[in-house]
Amino acid sequence: MVTRQRALTPLERYLVDMAEYRIGQAAELLGVSPDTVRRWADAGRVMTTVRAGGRRYVDGADLARLSMEVAGEQRLDNPRGQSARNRFLGIITKVTKDGVAAQIEIQSGPHRFVALITREAADELELEPGMVADAVVKATNVGVELPGSF
Repeated sequence: MVTRQRALTPLERYLVDMAEYRIGQAAELLGVSPDTVRRWADAGRVMTTVRAGGRRYVDGADLARLSMEVAGEQRLDNPRGQSARNRFLGIITKVTKDGVAAQIEIQSGPHRFVALITREAADELELEPGMVADAVVKATNVGVELPGSF
C-alpha cells in the first residue's frame, strides 16, 4: 500500500525548519521594538545566534519562554469569582452601540479583541474609548493557523 502526502509549500518548509526568529520577527511577536529585543539579548534575557551576514536570530523555544515572562503573571488579586483564566489587559479603542447590542474593541499590546455584549451591559459599565479594561476570553474551542507570511 502506497500512501501519498501533499508536498509542502516553500513557506511550510520554511516554517517547519524554522526554530529561530529574526530580531524583528521576535519583536513583533512580543509586541516590543527590535531595539528592546536586542537589549534583552545583550543582557542575557533571551538567547540569540549570529548567522552569516551578522544577523542575529532568537531561539524559538527561548522566545516562547520569554513571551510568557513578558506577558506577566495573571492578576490573582481580582475579588470576583471567575472561571475564565485568559485575561488581556488593554485599552478600549472603539465602542459601537445599537438598540440591543454593543461592539467593544480592545487593544492589548499587538492583539485586538472585539467583544459583542448587550447594550445594557455597555451602558452600565459606561464603556468608552480610552478606558482600561480586561478582554476576558473563555472558549471551548481554540483553533490554530499558520501565518501566510512571517
